[in-house]
Amino acid sequence: MANNRFVVAYLHDVHHQLMLYHPDGTLDCEIVLPSLGSITGLSGHRTDDELLFNFESFLAPPTTFRYDFATGTLSMFRTTPVNIDLDAYETRQVFYTSQDGTRVPMFITHKKDLQLDGTNPVLLYGYGGFNNSLLPFFATSRLMWLELGGVYAVANLRGGSEYGETWHQAGMLERKQNVFDDFIAAAEWLIDTGYTNSKRLAIMGGSNGGLLVAACMIQRPELFGAVICQVPVIDMLRYHRFTIGRYWTGEYGNAEENPDHFQFLHVYSPLHNVKAGTTYPPTLIATADTDDRVVPGHARKFVATLQAADSGYHPMLLRVEMQAGHGLGKPTTKLIDELSDMYAFLVWVFDIV
Repeated sequence: MANNRFVVAYLHDVHHQLMLYHPDGTLDCEIVLPSLGSITGLSGHRTDDELLFNFESFLAPPTTFRYDFATGTLSMFRTTPVNIDLDAYETRQVFYTSQDGTRVPMFITHKKDLQLDGTNPVLLYGYGGFNNSLLPFFATSRLMWLELGGVYAVANLRGGSEYGETWHQAGMLERKQNVFDDFIAAAEWLIDTGYTNSKRLAIMGGSNGGLLVAACMIQRPELFGAVICQVPVIDMLRYHRFTIGRYWTGEYGNAEENPDHFQFLHVYSPLHNVKAGTTYPPTLIATADTDDRVVPGHARKFVATLQAADSGYHPMLLRVEMQAGHGLGKPTTKLIDELSDMYAFLVWVFDIV
């Protein structure tokens, strides 16, 4: 509460709206935010004549804004400097249709003068699980990709919390295939609308998102030009046997205890659906030797299976970070090394100069 008004941040179509309400519940006004983005913190008091809040987006670094109740004006209080002209880029939100007719949102960021000629390198990111939303956020590592003329797309798949618990449940257990269908539909939309073609389309995801990109590359290998699969869950029939995997059975199911679960898990488990004689896209699988959340055995078994089965000449690479875990608390130097390798892989595969 600030200035005797309730300050409410709503999530609307995967970006925040900021509203002021009188104590009786009537709407005072909407504070118009600078762009499609996320509010990461609010600060105010009932008697204050100003409100401070933190905001960021795909093209706005973490910034503190000040709202003056007396004048109704919004001003920048403090921001994070970046050495790039962010005005040369734009983010738009689109909605596409998944296989079963579900409307799915996606953010797309790129240079303003981008030509939709079907040749742009595109990096499509997704997660789709555990009730987690992919809200707009700023990452300096992404700027290099944009400067090189790349397109960065984030698909807000079922399985997350973008539209509440119903959206989450639509992408779990026996409905997990919906998540893969949503991601594949996003890739097809990017191709059909002229952003790219299958040879210039890369997909990336980590943890549950690693499962996502692994399942999609197995189901539709011809659709993607490159895959970056980070700390992935791969063996869906045995994942619950390792470390904290037993706590994920409510999301994925348990193949050992429930025959019905075995059936739907076996259908999409990446490890068990690699087909000999298939040409899979160039793939970089990343893990860490002391990851106690998703054990590195998943990644190791997957890359070994791909290398044994693949009929093409595309690389199937394994990157193992030493003395590191699932990601949280990773030193900046290790993050720089990891991101450098991943973007270098894409630059090499797509022959970007």
